[in-house]
Amino acid sequence: MRCLERNKIPFHYCLFKEKEAIRDESGHKTGEYRLVYEEPVEMKANISPATGESQIEQFGTSLQYDKVIVVDDMACPIDENTVLFVDSKPSFNDDATPVFDYIVKKVAKSLNSISIAISKVKVS
Repeated sequence: MRCLERNKIPFHYCLFKEKEAIRDESGHKTGEYRLVYEEPVEMKANISPATGESQIEQFGTSLQYDKVIVVDDMACPIDENTVLFVDSKPSFNDDATPVFDYIVKKVAKSLNSISIAISKVKVS
């Protein structure tokens, strides 16, 4: 029932692509890295408005999260390294870094659906 088409709302996600070394003006590695993500992909799924008691047991007792996304597509590529645009449109900084508003905390697969615990973050 959660995955009925009328219960789904659109959001965007960016999959993790690679960790790229940052170089100085001379071309030498600085020892710092920046995360590179793929282009945003739109998806529709059921996103809970708030957390609840049943979701806490589903993901464990020590995990803090804000919402749960329920997807009926078992081939969903979202994992713990994916960043999400749930309450905002996809946008990027000057260096092409995504300015996302949610991160994935945990992915729990069941027989017919995938539950994704997400947490709000502030990226500038």
